Amino acid sequence: MTRTARAGLAAVLAAVALAPAAAATAQPAAEERAAFTDERIDESSGLVDLGDVVVTVNDSGDDAIVYVVDLTTGDTVGTTVFADSVVDVEALAPAGDVDGEPTVWVGDIGDNAGRRPDIRLYRVPVGRGDREVAAPAYRLVYPDRAQDAETLLVHPDTGRVLIVTKSLFGGTVYVAPKQLRTDRLNRLRPVTRVSGFLTDGAFWPDGRHVVLRDYGAASLLTYPGFERLGEIALPEQEQGEAISVGADGRVLVSTEGRYSVIHEVRLPPALVPSTEPGLESVAEPESVTDDEEAESAAAPEVDPATGLLDGPAVPVAVTLAGLLIVGLVLRRRS
Repeated sequence: MTRTARAGLAAVLAAVALAPAAAATAQPAAEERAAFTDERIDESSGLVDLGDVVVTVNDSGDDAIVYVVDLTTGDTVGTTVFADSVVDVEALAPAGDVDGEPTVWVGDIGDNAGRRPDIRLYRVPVGRGDREVAAPAYRLVYPDRAQDAETLLVHPDTGRVLIVTKSLFGGTVYVAPKQLRTDRLNRLRPVTRVSGFLTDGAFWPDGRHVVLRDYGAASLLTYPGFERLGEIALPEQEQGEAISVGADGRVLVSTEGRYSVIHEVRLPPALVPSTEPGLESVAEPESVTDDEEAESAAAPEVDPATGLLDGPAVPVAVTLAGLLIVGLVLRRRS
């Protein structure tokens, strides 16, 4: 989320927070694991758990850089500069090892105004030490219109990429082609709708569940059906925007704010799925077929002067106003 929208959103969230919490939301145990010591990490908006270290990234306004942080000390032990520039990086996801080195997917997918002609993914090597690379950029386009998103899901077995949009009335889950290509636009296709003003998400190691979070709670859902199994409250955070699930099922959350804390959240036993991959192959979303994936996405029409999509923008103020109205309504009901 851009800095220009942050002050208004903070006021709206404060109003909404005064509303009574849903009775079904449980408060699990949470433990402080570390606090970022690097003053450059001031808007942690994505998180990947690699065991003894985590990878994080700032959102809009930062350079194209990811940070590797030691979970014992909170110190930055590595950085990767992966491109000349980015627009609004909002999410990270594990991308497996390449030549014995871990990589992450970086999601440059934020679009507060709804005007970007395409969004981009980068596969970035990470580890201890500082480096600069030219990571390949995969351009994705929505089938209908530009949308804001902060949630990137990548299946741990199939590598399938999904994007979940962010809006006041819930998000749409979009699936990317099986094979992403750098030489053309990769067309996204809608799969289903999910509830929540979503700021991040992650697959469970079994590939059959996903965790989605908003500013104050996280939900466990099935995959590929996206049926909600339960919800938990998250630790109070300045502006909670990131969640990760490690290979052992460890759930970590981080938040914006300089020197902010990384929390480990323990799900109630009834909500903890197995960390073992499913015995049967995971079904792909039914909305995508091989024939559809073979079609090339049409390039959207953009304004040559601005490089943005033609047509009216979707101002951030509209979303903020909607949130404020909802907050006021909930307050009156309390």
